[in-house]
Amino acid sequence: MKVAIYVRLSDEDKDKKIKEDDSESIQNQKLMLLQHAIENNFDVVDIYNDDDFRGSDRNRPEWNRLLTDAEERRFDVILCKSQARFTRELEMVEKYLHGLFVQWGIRFVGLTDNADTANKGNKKSRQINGLVNEWFLEDLSDNIKSAFNAKRKEGLHIGSFALYGYKKDPDNKGKLLIDKNAAEIVREIFNLYANGMGKTAIARLLNERSIPNPTEYKRLSGISYKSPKHKLGTLWKYYAISSMLTNEMYIGNMVQGKYGSISYKTGINKPRPKNSWFVVESTHEPIIDIELWNRVQELVRLRAKPFGNGEVGLFSSKAKCLYCGYTMRSSKSRGVRYLQCGTKHTAKNACIGSFVNTSELEQTVLTELKALLAENLDCDEVERRVSIVNDIDQRIAKLITEKVSHTRKKDECAKAIKDAYFDKSKGLITEDIFIEMSREFASEKEKLELLIERISEEVFALGRKQDESKDVRQIIEKYSDVEKLDRFMVENLIEYISIGKRDKLTRLVPIEIHWNF
Repeated sequence: MKVAIYVRLSDEDKDKKIKEDDSESIQNQKLMLLQHAIENNFDVVDIYNDDDFRGSDRNRPEWNRLLTDAEERRFDVILCKSQARFTRELEMVEKYLHGLFVQWGIRFVGLTDNADTANKGNKKSRQINGLVNEWFLEDLSDNIKSAFNAKRKEGLHIGSFALYGYKKDPDNKGKLLIDKNAAEIVREIFNLYANGMGKTAIARLLNERSIPNPTEYKRLSGISYKSPKHKLGTLWKYYAISSMLTNEMYIGNMVQGKYGSISYKTGINKPRPKNSWFVVESTHEPIIDIELWNRVQELVRLRAKPFGNGEVGLFSSKAKCLYCGYTMRSSKSRGVRYLQCGTKHTAKNACIGSFVNTSELEQTVLTELKALLAENLDCDEVERRVSIVNDIDQRIAKLITEKVSHTRKKDECAKAIKDAYFDKSKGLITEDIFIEMSREFASEKEKLELLIERISEEVFALGRKQDESKDVRQIIEKYSDVEKLDRFMVENLIEYISIGKRDKLTRLVPIEIHWNF
């Protein structure tokens, strides 16, 4: 029988002599599994080794190679130390152990927790183990967040990489030291801006002098940092300069927590509101003195308004370059306002550049908006849709009440399973009683989850129908006679606009409008 061995460890062991070595725990896993294979006369096809990867990480290279080989039926059995070594996600347990592996004719065996898909009797145990493993991840994530937040409040740096201009103190964990070479560039940028040079001009100057941007500087300094795949990613840009000029880290204040993870299951982060940031003053040596900092902040404040009268541009932050994706900037020449791609001006051949007259863009948007509204001007149809769903609010309220009740019962079932698991661990109940109790609670929990899912789907569908009716009616009533755009309309109606470069033959500018409705 052909066997694949999979081993994994989430954290880098301190017993490694060099980073590339397998950790001692990985070695122990291999020895244990190889011994089991020999005792059972298994033919080991391959050993798949993911060291320093979490059990919830779906991008593990060897794990994904294992799954590919499994689909190609390269082996008959997958052998792991435990189910948790393969995955800590209940979703993946169901997808592979109880789904695809069965289809592919592959048996999964976890030695230490007796997870064996050939034994149909312990399927519930595998599901419960998957649930407990997921709880472990969630609790671990909460504990790590609490620990990190405590360090942030103390002003200790917890990031993987130091901000450009600084480096980590090798002798004092959580502290930063000035990186003399990069700090010199930071000072120059602040001084150039304070003396009247614009952000685009500064970026262009640095690129012309072949000074690597912060990302490229890390790579060239030997720091293990994901390097950009294209030349554009190694160049200084307007936004890098803009971000640098307002970063308090350069005056010695530790600023952290600007982004937060969406879920412990993903590596995706989202911006957090400024009042949720962790800011601790005077934690490290400043690169920029306070006098220069204040002068620059005043200039940033004054120049943040694109027009002299203080008004925000009609398409500010909405217009993006069709070729490089960067936000276009507003300029004025001989009394005419236009939008252009700033990337083109930061370095040669960085982008072919987008350009459009603001008045021309406004007319294009107006024309397309009117065309869209004309398609929906059947007010009788709108009224009909509104009358059909006139009781949606009451229906949604009733469903939400039911959902709250079902969710409370589901949480009680989950807690009961967890309590039973710990009672079993302490020897207060037997394995058989634990499985029987867990089976009952898990069955009830599954029924409640289905009810909650159906209610959520119905609420979403009703809400969408309600929003569509309101949106169409309001847009028709509000904008059917519009002759001129204003900032409020652009903000509410348009997600973004992609703009290209004028065609020399047709004289037309490629414009793609992405609406919010």
